[in-house]
Amino acid sequence: MSMTKADIVERIYKEAGFSKKEAAELVDLVFKVIKDTLAKGEKVKISGFGNFSIRDKATRVGRNPQTGTAMNISARRVLTFKPSQILKEDITDRYAHRLDESGKENTSLPVKDAKPRALSSFLNNEDDTVYEDDQDDDDNE
Repeated sequence: MSMTKADIVERIYKEAGFSKKEAAELVDLVFKVIKDTLAKGEKVKISGFGNFSIRDKATRVGRNPQTGTAMNISARRVLTFKPSQILKEDITDRYAHRLDESGKENTSLPVKDAKPRALSSFLNNEDDTVYEDDQDDDDNE
């Protein structure tokens, strides 16, 4: 199941004590600030969460998977997200016990309860988050 913008508004309404209208305006404002910053070509760093950035990709030759015919793929700008190390650890720590030796997940096991460090880092406005190097690698395309 995916979390929607309406779900985020609902959580803020319930957990932060804002009215639904205030929560919706807050979510809209946060997303607007992020979009406007990215549109200017600037990076968005959210401590304990990750980095959003825009990356330019050059023209390259690709292949039509059905016919194998070579074709040019035009240059474009892409949005990238790199999670912080803290966020990665929060996710893996809560789900790692569900994986067997072959890497298959047993979803019948419950997720471990834990206070996410990424959230506390963000709420405390700590900027000691360790990010992986900022170099882009083509494997994540």
